[in-house]
Amino acid sequence: MSERDAQDILVVEDERSVREGLASALLQAGYSPRVTDGIDSARQELGKRPPACVLLDIRLKDGDGLQFLEELRRALPNVPVIMATAYGDSDRTIQAMKRGAFNYITKPFDLDALLATVARAVRAPTVAPSSPHAGSESRLLGQSACMLDVWKAIGRASASDVPVLITGETGVGKELVAHAIHDNSNRAAAPFVAVNIAALPATLVESELFGHEKGAFTGAVSRREGRFAAASTGTLFLDEIGDLDIGLQTKLLRVLQDGVFERVGSQEPCMSRARVIAATSRPVKPNAPGSSLRDDLFYRLGVVAIHVPPLRERPSDIPILVQTFLARMKGSRRAVSEAAIQKLSSYRWPGNVRELFHSLERACVMSAADVLDAAEFDIPADISGEPGGRPGASDDLNIHAATAKLERDLIERAIVRAEGNRAEAARLLGIARPQLYARMKDLGIPSGDRSRK
Repeated sequence: MSERDAQDILVVEDERSVREGLASALLQAGYSPRVTDGIDSARQELGKRPPACVLLDIRLKDGDGLQFLEELRRALPNVPVIMATAYGDSDRTIQAMKRGAFNYITKPFDLDALLATVARAVRAPTVAPSSPHAGSESRLLGQSACMLDVWKAIGRASASDVPVLITGETGVGKELVAHAIHDNSNRAAAPFVAVNIAALPATLVESELFGHEKGAFTGAVSRREGRFAAASTGTLFLDEIGDLDIGLQTKLLRVLQDGVFERVGSQEPCMSRARVIAATSRPVKPNAPGSSLRDDLFYRLGVVAIHVPPLRERPSDIPILVQTFLARMKGSRRAVSEAAIQKLSSYRWPGNVRELFHSLERACVMSAADVLDAAEFDIPADISGEPGGRPGASDDLNIHAATAKLERDLIERAIVRAEGNRAEAARLLGIARPQLYARMKDLGIPSGDRSRK
């Protein structure tokens, strides 16, 4: 390929002003743009010579950009394709990345970012496309840039079978990400089995995961298959992997490396073909304060790592979340006022999307109004005493008193959110339960615990 061919960028865009703007920007950046207004004209240009990169609109007047992407990947597997759209559509983003797109960008374009993406595309080898799977409609919502990054990662992860580690705060939707990866993978027809490690008694986790033989322990009256066996050739989702006992981490690592495990009470090896997706709200990176995951297990699970951002980092997604949640509520024909949207968007949402949904449910139950106003949402004061305020703000400048007040507020809010369960509250706070009890004693917080009953 000549130097001139190496700089060829094929633009497939049916909107004239956008097409001309892209051509001008590419030309000024030193590329040789070739512009077309649809799929038919793009095919004619491709017949002349292959470009170094294709910039393809996903919605065209004469066809579907996703379908044309498949055609391009078959005909020109080494030519990177950058998908572009004015719609922040999670399912299309996932499918584009899964079908081999180099990247996915949204309009209006940030030209500097677009040109940087083009530069990376013409230098980098393109990943071979995977066999597309229809998948199911994603339940992830939002049009923010950080959520677009999540969808891209889902698309790439769906095209492989490697383990995935999903991180993020409680309530951000980590299990939805796991479902989306499974539903868009070639394992979609096989089972999706979820296990919440934190919700299981420590003494039963091994049996739950790997199964047990009759008589292996008191109460084992018959042989039982575990969750690995139940997942079969599908996906096993291990939620709150950071709570897994260190001894069982070694056994899990062996399954990930060799696909072999034994049931409790047996030495007979069993084979697992399940894909493992793990998630955690706790710190798990090596050397991170409070990390409880073995380094080797972290690196094995984190072959693909996806971080789901908290809701406070994407307030622009709140209107679409509110609209969609209201539409999904059975029998609800409610709307939300602009003042209410502003109030909801200014709050920090420590419980993330889950807390937003519960607030909407509560407002719908407690109000008979067709249009929910700001007053209908009983949003608790943030740490600073006002929605969206600075955490830890205080009139008391004594650092020890301010820190103690902040810590007490955090612990009390975690206990309320955990409905009195101290073990769950400790998990939300990212600390061990003995540490939580010690801090509660120091701060004079009552120690009644529903988790001990």
